[in-house]
Amino acid sequence: MDEIMQGAQDKMEKTIAALKTEYGAIRAGRANPAVLDKLRVDYYGTPTPINQMAAVAVAEARILTIQPWDVSTLHAIERVIQASEIGINPQNDGRVIRLIFPQLTEENRKNIARDIRKQAEEAKVSIRNTRRELMDKIKKMEKASEITEDDLKDYEKELQELTDRFVKEVDSVAAGKDKEIMEI
Repeated sequence: MDEIMQGAQDKMEKTIAALKTEYGAIRAGRANPAVLDKLRVDYYGTPTPINQMAAVAVAEARILTIQPWDVSTLHAIERVIQASEIGINPQNDGRVIRLIFPQLTEENRKNIARDIRKQAEEAKVSIRNTRRELMDKIKKMEKASEITEDDLKDYEKELQELTDRFVKEVDSVAAGKDKEIMEI
């Protein structure tokens, strides 16, 4: 039974990790290489992440530089960035692409904060779905007389505590990102 609880905890931890990854890709008014993580460039027929094709660095607080190891990929990288949803127009000097992050307006900050809350709620739903799935398994085990009614109550309590802990962690991660966005 402990392996089932461990499996639930692992799933919940992965949900938190996925949320942190999503938050890392949110453009926050300062240069952040994570905004490029989801972008893939067709490199000899293979969708390749930009950070595997180029040196990505933060040149200044709001400037990200992308220097491809193979200069022939410069235009392909530039096209992918232009077609993406990051909303930054790349500047290409023939060797390096520069992404200049504009200051966020109050309206942009509020929209980003709304998206942060939406993603946090989706993570909470995922955690609660994990709890529900495990509760169903535990109840089936009790009906099949694999565990006692007392064991069922103990597992329900333990599972609820685990769920509450991860929901609080989601709230904490979301509050931290929200604060970061609103203070810029």
